[in-house]
Amino acid sequence: MKTASDYEKTIIDVVEEFDYSTQNESYNKKFRKWRKNKNNPYAFNFSVNKKESIFIDGKGFVSNSPAESENETIRRIFFIIGSAMLLWVTVDNLIGKMIIFFLDIIGVNIHATFFSTSCYGGSVEIVTVLIVTFLIKIYIPVFYVHKRLKMPFQVEFMSTMNHPSELIGAIALSLMVCTVANIPDAYSSSAKEIYAYFKSIQTDIYVWEQTEYVVYTIFDVVVFSISSEILFRGAIFSALRQFGDSFAIITTSVMASLLTQDIQEMPSVFLISVIASVGMLKSGSIFTAFAVSTVYKMYQLSIVIIEMNTSENMFLIRNFIMTLIFIVSSFTSLAVYIHGKHQERHYFAEYHSDISAGKRLIFSFKSFPFAEVAFVCLVAATIKIVY
Repeated sequence: MKTASDYEKTIIDVVEEFDYSTQNESYNKKFRKWRKNKNNPYAFNFSVNKKESIFIDGKGFVSNSPAESENETIRRIFFIIGSAMLLWVTVDNLIGKMIIFFLDIIGVNIHATFFSTSCYGGSVEIVTVLIVTFLIKIYIPVFYVHKRLKMPFQVEFMSTMNHPSELIGAIALSLMVCTVANIPDAYSSSAKEIYAYFKSIQTDIYVWEQTEYVVYTIFDVVVFSISSEILFRGAIFSALRQFGDSFAIITTSVMASLLTQDIQEMPSVFLISVIASVGMLKSGSIFTAFAVSTVYKMYQLSIVIIEMNTSENMFLIRNFIMTLIFIVSSFTSLAVYIHGKHQERHYFAEYHSDISAGKRLIFSFKSFPFAEVAFVCLVAATIKIVY
């Protein structure tokens, strides 16, 4: 975007000057239409004629400021983001516990303590409550964001696979990150506990005879992964693209890592979120983000299953598998990179304004209620460490 400091053009139109060349024409047309809607408070559609000015008491003749309009639009979007995060955290830490307490009171075999992520009782009851809580905490924010931003589905979910090789590259890169970050040590406490529970009742994970184990695993690896990406890489990501793809990648990745409410898991989730976003933009389809998130969960589960093996060869087997995955994924990533480099593809929409990238991020993260919810997430993560 050209700013008021650029005197080569007379008219500033941030909608038309945005780089729409990274997606297909149908997507670009609908995205441009969404942004041109003057009644849309979440679209940055500032335009001004630099030769025109208005008179303001005490200031004289001044021109409208693109920076002020940009900050106001960002503030409104981050109010939506912060509210969606608050819904997630409330369900995760309060409503979920209230459901368990209520079921416990009426005689259902499930119990929990307020300051712990652990729950106890029957396997059917635990898995059912976990699944219901997961669905509520994800899809209430998803519907809330969709309703407020009023974004067309074709823009909200990038659906055209322009470059299939980038899907393979994103998966390979995610496997590299999983290995380097030593995911077993970064595995979320809640996931560790549920799999530890199945181990305690001697579930035969190798023949999959425990129905509850299979149901929870499929849900955790596939359904939860895809549902999370619908929130992080859907309408929120598309709305933030107005200010550049780098801005959208960083902010949604910070959001995803904070909502884990797990200090150990935050770094790996941030990196996987970045890969999912970049992979989506490079390939052109949100399916890439689905695949990256699912592979991340599958890697976690695979290492947990290996570590459940009590034989003395367990560490040797685990390390061999992790090394093999890293080598194969490294060569695959390199091959995809070389292939894409020769294609001269343009993947990312750039953005420039009077506000620097750093100041834009600081302003966004300080916005209400995003900053307050981020603080709550960090407090919750700290409590998990203590308890």
